[in-house]
Amino acid sequence: MPIAPDAPLLYRFMQRLLWFLLRSLTRLHISGLEHVPAAGPLIISPNHLHVSDVVFVALIPRRITAFAANKWRGKLAGWLLSTAANAIYVARGEVDRQALGRALSVLQGGGALGMAPEGTRSRTGGLLPGKDGPVYLAGRTGAALLPVAVWGQERLFTEWLRLRRPVIHMHIASPMRLPPAAAHARMDDLRPHTEKLMLAIARLLPAEYRGVYADQVRQG
Repeated sequence: MPIAPDAPLLYRFMQRLLWFLLRSLTRLHISGLEHVPAAGPLIISPNHLHVSDVVFVALIPRRITAFAANKWRGKLAGWLLSTAANAIYVARGEVDRQALGRALSVLQGGGALGMAPEGTRSRTGGLLPGKDGPVYLAGRTGAALLPVAVWGQERLFTEWLRLRRPVIHMHIASPMRLPPAAAHARMDDLRPHTEKLMLAIARLLPAEYRGVYADQVRQG
């Protein structure tokens, strides 16, 4: 049960509680925790299948600040995100300079940021085209990018209603680091790095979840 060692007491308590609950209520299979850097700026980049994704990503042993959609503000889920994950709320599809400033501040302080590169939840289960936000922040701050794939959680509530423990997988790849030139690159020049990140996530997923990256993974 790896726990973020330098996190506030409440965060560590909630992480331990999550481990207990998820081990009890699901059949959870996690691999690659050894790839998580213990310190330094880090952008955790998972696929986005389900509203519960953040619960599983929160098991990663870092004090994570998470991006969250504005629609969760003022709701119970939003309170949990704000309390446990110091949520940065963003309006989908808009450039939010205040949120960007907070994200940069977290990373420049050596913290970990959770940011799904698809930018929205996949309705089909397959990966959507990645957006350049995580790579932009990594380039500006020198943060490592941690590809993460989670699947099975889209059947979470269905399986619970059938009184079954759903099987959930979370796989973590080795972190990626951008070249120094990325610090001053234009957005167009960052696109290949976004594609590399998305392919790293796609390779962690079963074929049926790879979406728009399925052909590229198949071709090697």
